[in-house]
Amino acid sequence: MKKSAGILLFKKLKSEIYFFIAHPGGPFWKNKDVGSWSIPKGEFTDEEEPLQAAIREFQEETGIFLEGEFVELNPVRLKSGKKIFAWALEKDADETSIVSNEFPLEWPPKSGKFITIPEIDKCGWFKEDEAKEKLNVAQSDFIDQMIKKLS
Repeated sequence: MKKSAGILLFKKLKSEIYFFIAHPGGPFWKNKDVGSWSIPKGEFTDEEEPLQAAIREFQEETGIFLEGEFVELNPVRLKSGKKIFAWALEKDADETSIVSNEFPLEWPPKSGKFITIPEIDKCGWFKEDEAKEKLNVAQSDFIDQMIKKLS
């Protein structure tokens, strides 16, 4: 079973809660918006602690190192069967200055040509309803869990 670990940042401004989510990079995701965003996350092995993997992946995908009081969320399962472990952290971050790691991608598929793309091309802060709309359907449960914990 494939598994990933990630971090859901949140911040409170006045009486509003905002969530920090990421849009995947590359040509496949270029014009996709609703349902295609994610918490910054990545796969990990059995040898790695899930929270440490989540912190590592967040830094690889955003360039931001995190520390603080992490709140464990219940895992979710994607349609693909992959299990996503997540933690939330109250922290501000500048969505305009993210620096994502890059990887080679064969594009167009089966062409033998490779391009280098960032894992994430942008991040943003969104209120509850917009964050849930943009997130992968299964991951929107992380927003619901945090709203319950904060109320």
